[in-house]
Amino acid sequence: MKHSGCAVNRERHFSCEDCNGNVSGGFDASVSQIVLCQNNICNQAHMNRVVTHELIHAFDHCRAHVDWFTNVRHLACSEVRAANLSGDCSLLNEIFRLHFGLKRHHQTCVRDRAIRSILAVRNISKEVAQKAVDEVFESCFNDHEPFGRIPHNKTYARYAHRDFQNRDRYYSNI
Repeated sequence: MKHSGCAVNRERHFSCEDCNGNVSGGFDASVSQIVLCQNNICNQAHMNRVVTHELIHAFDHCRAHVDWFTNVRHLACSEVRAANLSGDCSLLNEIFRLHFGLKRHHQTCVRDRAIRSILAVRNISKEVAQKAVDEVFESCFNDHEPFGRIPHNKTYARYAHRDFQNRDRYYSNI
């Protein structure tokens, strides 16, 4: 976030609250704050995924100046990125959800999770949400910033973090 020009203050930009329904967290763009739903987060791994998911929204808000409230395509892109990069669609999570598939399963999961997230925050039809996701899917699915790769598991996450730490080295002599 700091590299993108946005400061993060844990005390100001994170809030733990009780939430209605089964929502685990959210990003409030109007105050640039991540809300963690303490009554709906069941364990540390779940919290890690929620924090990562919402930090991706915060990163997009900072980097891309997302128009959250009027441009459903902007929202769709950030939801695709968050589902793709946060671990929401990890193989283990999908097995726990009893969703199985081999061919392009990760992409299908990302698409479905993005649509569900849009429908959770916008009063629009499923068809409009699907259309928005379809329009942005390819470019947003392939945008792996700030990780540089999809962190499918802890090993890939460590590689992504190492790549991030070393990214300035590659360009220092140009």
